Amino acid sequence: MTRRRPAPDDRRRWQALGVGLVAAFMTLLDVSIVNVAVPSMDRALRASPSDLQWVLSGYALTFGLALVPAGRFGDARGRRNAFVAGITLFTLTSALAGLAASPGWLVAARLLQGAAAGVVNPQVTGLIQELFQGPERARPFGLLGATIGISTAIGPLLGGLLIALGGEEHGWRWVFFVNVPVGIVAVVLGWRLLPSRPQGPVDNRRLDPVGVLLLGLGVVLLLLPLVQQQQWRGAEKWLLVPAGLVALVAFGLWERRYARQRQPLFDLRLFAVRSYTLGSLIALVYFGGFTAIFFIFTLYLQNGLGYSALVAGLAITPFALGSAAASALGGRIVNRYGRPLVATGLVTVVVGLVGVVAILDLDPGHTAVPWLTAGPLLVAGLGSGLVIAPNQTLTLSEVPVPQAGSGAGMLQTGQRIGTAAGIAAVGSVFFASLTASDGDWSVAFRHSLLLATGIIALALVAAVTDISRSRR
Repeated sequence: MTRRRPAPDDRRRWQALGVGLVAAFMTLLDVSIVNVAVPSMDRALRASPSDLQWVLSGYALTFGLALVPAGRFGDARGRRNAFVAGITLFTLTSALAGLAASPGWLVAARLLQGAAAGVVNPQVTGLIQELFQGPERARPFGLLGATIGISTAIGPLLGGLLIALGGEEHGWRWVFFVNVPVGIVAVVLGWRLLPSRPQGPVDNRRLDPVGVLLLGLGVVLLLLPLVQQQQWRGAEKWLLVPAGLVALVAFGLWERRYARQRQPLFDLRLFAVRSYTLGSLIALVYFGGFTAIFFIFTLYLQNGLGYSALVAGLAITPFALGSAAASALGGRIVNRYGRPLVATGLVTVVVGLVGVVAILDLDPGHTAVPWLTAGPLLVAGLGSGLVIAPNQTLTLSEVPVPQAGSGAGMLQTGQRIGTAAGIAAVGSVFFASLTASDGDWSVAFRHSLLLATGIIALALVAAVTDISRSRR
């Protein structure tokens, strides 16, 4: 039997994927890279704690708001227009953030930047669904998983390097300026390489504005008390959570009714697909524990132990390297092993994080934490690489291509909600432990890290449930 020659456009689709991965890396990097720049922003702009909180959390808020509507738009009208528009806005708002002369200016730029990131990301996932078929999607999803893991973990290191090069006073501006040349190249190549029309007929009907409004309202009401937890002290903020759940129930009822006549913003029938539902649940819970780790570790190293932003970033690098290596492997073998591969990754992450806790006990003076934790963080990163990419591949494997963007957008919306909830919960334990222990940063880090590990263990329970149901 002769080997099938690759399709004539095989090279072009990999080039298009490369552009998408660069864009995804850039937009996801801005979730974590800004953390180490906060002290510099504070000094340069005399920002209040509330301003700084909005710089960090406002990006995540508008990011989550845009994901599903942007994914649906790409499904209906073609991914190239949505991708190019999103990257163009992201590049412009990055420049505006770097030029910020006041806290309000910076906050506004970050809100728009987050919305632009939310427009871009579902197009990348939808692009993989459109350009690759069946088992061959595993490799590009593996590359995307590596991109997600590396961008999240390596952000503090790149931020520390840029601040060291640019100086403590204005180095934070280069955290945003670095996006500009990359964004310009991505706009040009995206316009040339991405498919301009959707798979199937162009849908010129309305894009379900009521659904957009209800979903946006629900996401805002859920995320706002989470991302503003430290600044909004009153207990009344938690009333927004049940209000958000009511809005999401209303969204579900509306979508079910709307689907009888037109293509809805999000097809609820996707939740009848077990791989999509359980995969989305695993992603939501895992991101709740996974991203909170970098938040508390950076706080611990910089504020607690007095290390520089650069050292704090270097300390997290082993996790990023492990994640990159394992993601590439996971993408190649996920079709062979399925969900057990994800469960193996989750166990490995838990083992690595427990190792970090053990290191704190072995180094009572905490004089070498960044170096002693490198090994356990490498193990945790290897496990993470076997979680994110394979889980994404399995979750989206049965999603029809015409719904790839909205399906991916809902998956990523869950990840954003999980991230916000995880940081809020783990951060609360961190600061409460810091107060209860009279300022003992090591105790606070240990307690909050154990909570993050427990959250990841819940994702393992969901993965094991899926495996057991499949065997039955």
